[in-house]
Amino acid sequence: MKLRRKILLAIILLVFIPVIALGGVSYYSFSEAMEKKSNDFYWISLLETDRKLKFALNEITTISNSAITQKWIQQMLKQPEYAVTYEQRQEINNLINHPMIASFAFYSNDQLLYHTNGEMELQELKRQDWYEAVEKAEGRPVWVGPGENGSAASGSPVLIQSRVIKDYYTLEDIGTFVIYVKSDLLDQVFWEAATLKQGDILLVNKQGHIVFSKSGGHIGEQTAFPFLSDDYTNGKGYYVDQYANEKSLITYSPSHNKEWFLVAITPSKLISAESVPIRNLAMILGLISLVSAFLFDRFFVRRMVRSIISAVNGMKRVKQGIFVPIPSHRVAEDETDLLIDGFNRMSTQIQELIGQVETEQARKKEAEMQALVAQINPHFIYNSLESINSMAVLQGNKDISKMVVSLGKLLRISISEHHELIPLSMELEHVQHYMRIQKFRFEEKFNYDIELPPALKHYVTQKLIVQPIVENALYHGIEPMEESGLISIRVSEDGEDIVIDVEDNGPGFDPETLMKLWTTDPGQLKKYRENGVGLKNVHERLRIRFGSRYGLMICSSTGHGSLIRIRIPKILT
Repeated sequence: MKLRRKILLAIILLVFIPVIALGGVSYYSFSEAMEKKSNDFYWISLLETDRKLKFALNEITTISNSAITQKWIQQMLKQPEYAVTYEQRQEINNLINHPMIASFAFYSNDQLLYHTNGEMELQELKRQDWYEAVEKAEGRPVWVGPGENGSAASGSPVLIQSRVIKDYYTLEDIGTFVIYVKSDLLDQVFWEAATLKQGDILLVNKQGHIVFSKSGGHIGEQTAFPFLSDDYTNGKGYYVDQYANEKSLITYSPSHNKEWFLVAITPSKLISAESVPIRNLAMILGLISLVSAFLFDRFFVRRMVRSIISAVNGMKRVKQGIFVPIPSHRVAEDETDLLIDGFNRMSTQIQELIGQVETEQARKKEAEMQALVAQINPHFIYNSLESINSMAVLQGNKDISKMVVSLGKLLRISISEHHELIPLSMELEHVQHYMRIQKFRFEEKFNYDIELPPALKHYVTQKLIVQPIVENALYHGIEPMEESGLISIRVSEDGEDIVIDVEDNGPGFDPETLMKLWTTDPGQLKKYRENGVGLKNVHERLRIRFGSRYGLMICSSTGHGSLIRIRIPKILT
């Protein structure tokens, strides 16, 4: 997969999908919260409605209780032939007086005794569906709503309270009392119930009939709420289901009347309407994030990937030996521009270095040719020294012969030897020939002593590291002395290292003089022996060859001579 597609896919995975997921979770969580909040709101409303309903019905029950316990009403029911006077009729009407009571009727066990508005006969009363419940109630009041007693279908809805009247002394059934209550009583109770817009509150009996509703619709209709079944044990709760062909939140609670349930109906679209802005916001944010991803790809990723591709193509050309700068028409603004600029600089530098290497190679070949030509000169010197040595022998001058032999061997080691590492024995042989030549010059001015243990003869060292030290000791230590000097060279081992000590009994150096000799620019002095280039040169060559822990250590003080220690690693040939 291309880098640009990978970056775009990563942006979509890291931005677009999380935004959509966050919006979906927020929408779902908010919907759940609104559903629960609506349920809590309706549950409180149902409790308050049931409290008001109980209070309103208890007012009628109080009147009913007072009426059926009146002595002369009891007498009237026990003696059907008892004649009710006008005054008693007025007293009954005044006793059962309530603005919500439309009419009432007293029945004996055999007939209708007293009524106020042409009520049904006893036989018709007993044929009512709800009359059996009245008989089973054993004198307790039974309420029958407009949706149960059929009055809602007739267009004149009333609420009926009916109860069996018992003898005050024997508790025998002596009649039936029926009160017809205006539906306005229920209207007042339910009208004050708090509901959401388009919400409704129902009064439902256990048989599924809608006893009453706040909206006035669906009264008397049959419903199939699951909480009305016998195996449904929860007292109150809520769920989402279809009602009147519309998905709704249904909250229910049992009424104080064991035969009734209060049910609140809320269309789900009302609840979800509160969540729609969150859903729309999530969709807008998702769309914005997707558009932002493509804009980011168009104006940033595309340019960045183009720069990377240019750098990759440039590297391929460099691999083929083609050093062509990557074109860039803008000043460096970010890392991608700096990448192109850096690559162009690197390409230019590599091209320059290759040119320098080619030039150096050409110079090296030329120097090798010159070195081959220059080899004639050392051979000429060796041959000339051999001739001088032969003449000295013929003339009997042994000192000249020895000096010429030593000089020849000295030159062969220093000039003709091509190896940088030579055995210690050869290095000290070179020093010995140098000291012999210097003895002819200084005569009895100094003596020298060389100690090389046989076990260390075959370890190798870098060429020409002891002779410069001896030369400095001779010119700076021995030559200024009036008496005879001594230069001692001792080789010993120290663990995994070899130590070469060059010691003289000269006047020594104070620290200031030693630092001056060490740091003085060689170009400012007239000749090699007047500066410390020999010491410094040996020290730097040893550090380059063997590492920073190897090199020279100088110990000197005025009037006590000097000791220079050379430390090298043990390396066998």
